[in-house]
Amino acid sequence: MKALVYDGVETLNFRDMPDPVIGTGEHLIKVEAVGICGSDMHAFLGHDARRPAPLILGHEAAGVIVGGEMDGRRVTVNPLVTCMTCDACKAGRVNLCPNREIISMMPREGAFAQFITMPDSNLVTVPDDIPLSKAALAEPLAVSWHAARLALEALHPSMAKRALVIGGGAIGLAAALALKAMGANDVTIAEPNETRRAYLNKTCGQKTLAQADGQFEIVIDAVGYAATRAAASACAMPGGVIAHVGLGEDDGGLDVRRMTLQEITFIGTYTYTSQDFRDTAQAIFDGRLGALDWTETRGLNEGQGAFEDLRAGKVAAPKIILDPWN
Repeated sequence: MKALVYDGVETLNFRDMPDPVIGTGEHLIKVEAVGICGSDMHAFLGHDARRPAPLILGHEAAGVIVGGEMDGRRVTVNPLVTCMTCDACKAGRVNLCPNREIISMMPREGAFAQFITMPDSNLVTVPDDIPLSKAALAEPLAVSWHAARLALEALHPSMAKRALVIGGGAIGLAAALALKAMGANDVTIAEPNETRRAYLNKTCGQKTLAQADGQFEIVIDAVGYAATRAAASACAMPGGVIAHVGLGEDDGGLDVRRMTLQEITFIGTYTYTSQDFRDTAQAIFDGRLGALDWTETRGLNEGQGAFEDLRAGKVAAPKIILDPWN
């Protein structure tokens, strides 16, 4: 098969790779659409020790099962594979499984490829009227759905649901959409990139700010740098909630004194539960997350250029989808 392989820092090559081996209880999936995630960019820049070269990146995938009794079934892929036997898994918190694995991270190759294999339990059937390029958004949308759900559950019922999302990439935009789907109608996205901010306004219908400012009951940091954590600390109202989902850098930014004195709840959020993934997929299928027409599609063989354009801030769309067959 052909795959886009991370061969070293800032180096991706579209080349032949061995076809995946189908394991017990797994299906062979012809990948039709796969999104570029921020974590893929971290690996591309050499910032993720969990993704050493050479490795096939990519984990936001949808495609069609090939062979077997399910041949032709259209699916979106939950890339998080867990043991299902530990206490976290038994409690439904599979994202906290100590044995969790995710495709695109050793030892599992990713979905920047023409084929992958996945267990049946990680697949959600996609209706015939939903494009697979849209179904591939289930994974990043589920990350944000999980963060929005936890933030709203933690918010005191006496408080309003005005929200600030820091970062206007796919996770930030998805967080805004999830918050609105869950009843938080007053949502603002802080995004410093003027081109992307204009896209969010005109194409996505989102209210935006160039810089995080003001006071909000809920703040979601979809970037995760010291500067954005500082902004989140400053913008959270007394008694409010900060949900931190970005993984930009490890240290700095939080104003712990203010958070303590103003009793601001801080929640670290990671991926999603299996139920969050299924709920997100259903929200895509029934239209609760909007038209989801804010993606740009390129061929998988154009992957190197896509990563370079993303790094240079030349991409207005919050998400690039790669087509392995184009």
